[in-house]
Amino acid sequence: MADFSKLLESCTICPRNCKVNRLKNELGFCKIGKNPKVSSYNLHFGEEPPVSGYNGSGTIFFTGCNLKCVFCQNYPISQLNHGNEISIKKLAEIMIYLQKQNAHNINFVTPTHVIPQILEGLVTAKKDGLKIPIVYNSGGYEKVDTLKLLNGIVDIYMPDAKYSDNKMAEKYSNAPDYWEYNKQVLKEMHRQVGELQVKNGIATKGLLIRHLVLPENIAGSEKVFKFISEEISKKTYMSIMAQYHPAAFNEPRLRRANHADDFDELTRKITEKEYNAALKSADDYGLTRGWRQEL
Repeated sequence: MADFSKLLESCTICPRNCKVNRLKNELGFCKIGKNPKVSSYNLHFGEEPPVSGYNGSGTIFFTGCNLKCVFCQNYPISQLNHGNEISIKKLAEIMIYLQKQNAHNINFVTPTHVIPQILEGLVTAKKDGLKIPIVYNSGGYEKVDTLKLLNGIVDIYMPDAKYSDNKMAEKYSNAPDYWEYNKQVLKEMHRQVGELQVKNGIATKGLLIRHLVLPENIAGSEKVFKFISEEISKKTYMSIMAQYHPAAFNEPRLRRANHADDFDELTRKITEKEYNAALKSADDYGLTRGWRQEL
């Protein structure tokens, strides 16, 4: 059996290539050491309909992230690392607990930086009877070689396609190579699981791509849709989101961690015109499967 923890000795599991020894709790970009940290776990009903279903998605929200989005709605978790450190054994127990709560799936939220720990946890959980689908719910900034470790393990990939312009990705998420990696990631995920499959209203396998429309076309929506349509599949299920809003926290320490206020273009919600333009672009490229929000 593979010892996935060795991947943490000189960590290069994501594009950051920090090369810190996380087994000795040296901290890189994600600020997570040997053990994962979890902010919460529960039955979640706010995912896309076939993921949440009628019983809920068994979400495990990991602390830390390999992106630094200035507009992150969960930055106390992703950037201030609010959460509790847990053992691999506890992670496996959480998965079994959620299955016993009749969750439709185990949904790993922000898992990129803790893939080795997740793989170790899954070994134990599956020995203990875990059998529901595994959802990988990420920001889409990954390495293909690392994703290949998940081939045959992850059933449903639910990545973001955040930007189609590396300059925008660098400015707002500190990821100057995001689009180059994201394109490879989306292709690899599709190669592994194909189009989303839904049985009796519940997703069982496949790819579901999320795209958050941002003010001033920061996300470069048309280019995202063009790539997905032409290089992945017009049958791809898209969740095109209109929910962007400037994060606002009253507690001063939290406000200092989020920098959306530093950018005038991010201090407002998107307009109906901006969202409709994105939707029209998706339609023009034949991406009509999936979900769209109302402003």
